[in-house]
Amino acid sequence: MVDVAALNQLERDLHFLRRSFDVARRAVTHGNHPFGALLVDRNGVVLIEAENGYMPSRDATAHAERLLATQACRTLAPDILRSATLYSSAEPCAMCAGAIYWAGIGRLVYGLSEHRLRDLTGNHPENPTLNLPCRDVFASGQRATEVIGPLLEEEAAAVHAGVWDK
Repeated sequence: MVDVAALNQLERDLHFLRRSFDVARRAVTHGNHPFGALLVDRNGVVLIEAENGYMPSRDATAHAERLLATQACRTLAPDILRSATLYSSAEPCAMCAGAIYWAGIGRLVYGLSEHRLRDLTGNHPENPTLNLPCRDVFASGQRATEVIGPLLEEEAAAVHAGVWDK
């Protein structure tokens, strides 16, 4: 068990980012795309975990970050969300960045960049990746969202190995 309180900010970010990769791998075992997200409070407590929910209904809006943001809005107070960090296995798409913004989550740390994801998925019909960085979405808003990433991009890419070839 890791003593999160003893970690500096970068070590904490890497720890929880790797946990988002674990959630993404779990999503694949459930027949979904390899994306995972965690919401962590300022004390290092995991509040919510969400994996991609594309299957079984083929809901193209059931991205891990969007599902997490919806649950966060329904269950957590705005002050908790402002001071929380969302850890995502991949850079949130424009839809998910919008959901993070509207939920009022104050900080985002992600692994795989949208650009790199697009290289991995190619023209896969289940992931028509947008060329719109999440930073651009957040920059157009009226409140700040701190963004850190990409981090551990090779580890994040490894989660996608073989998935988009099918």
